[in-house]
Amino acid sequence: MSGGSRDRLCAAADAMGVPLAPDDAKWLVALLRDMAAQPQNLTAVCDEHDGVDRHLADALSALVLPLPDGPACDIGSGGGIPGLVLARVRPGVPHTLIEAEGRKAEWLRRASGRMPNVRVLHARTEDVATRQREAFALVTARAVAPPIPTLELAAPLVSRGGSLVVWTARDSAEAWDDAGAAAETLGFGVPAVTDVSPFADARRRLLRFEKHLRTPGTYPRRPGRATKRPLATGRHRAA
Repeated sequence: MSGGSRDRLCAAADAMGVPLAPDDAKWLVALLRDMAAQPQNLTAVCDEHDGVDRHLADALSALVLPLPDGPACDIGSGGGIPGLVLARVRPGVPHTLIEAEGRKAEWLRRASGRMPNVRVLHARTEDVATRQREAFALVTARAVAPPIPTLELAAPLVSRGGSLVVWTARDSAEAWDDAGAAAETLGFGVPAVTDVSPFADARRRLLRFEKHLRTPGTYPRRPGRATKRPLATGRHRAA
């Protein structure tokens, strides 16, 4: 394996102040190559260096935050970014990856086959939340849904005192500002905002929502409802 992509990833991690072992960098680049070779359309990024930047380094940027050590969950895991990336570099933390599409879930199982700290659930996020309500100290969401549906899907999974971390672009701040009432309804406080630069010219932002109150039992609503009828205010009644 050429060391160019591995070195690029290590340099990006070092620039963010994120520790990354060479073996982990090598494994992550191999993961990226496996993703690109799959027929499930796991990534739209064709150039490997772009993939290192926009997938791997972007996922690692979460490590600049104070992440809890308890069980973690990634919703809408897709090809495994950020779920598999974070599970690899945090081997002592159990990670649950939720993916509703069968072929993608099967890929995640194959990719994590030798990772004892990973389990993959082929399920809707809403269904998992009814069985494992508020079971995770950390929930991550990257490119899952618009802001308000993302909050509703994630909130029932986050334990009281836990955190939700969302990846977004700096120019989408206004959309997240409009989600404040929904966040409060679901038990979250005002998010801590961290601007990150995982690669050159990146305009990325991490939002960390802390869970102060339990999510009302009316959430999550039935599958698909969060996206089709996003809750808008604290006065919203579940439908």
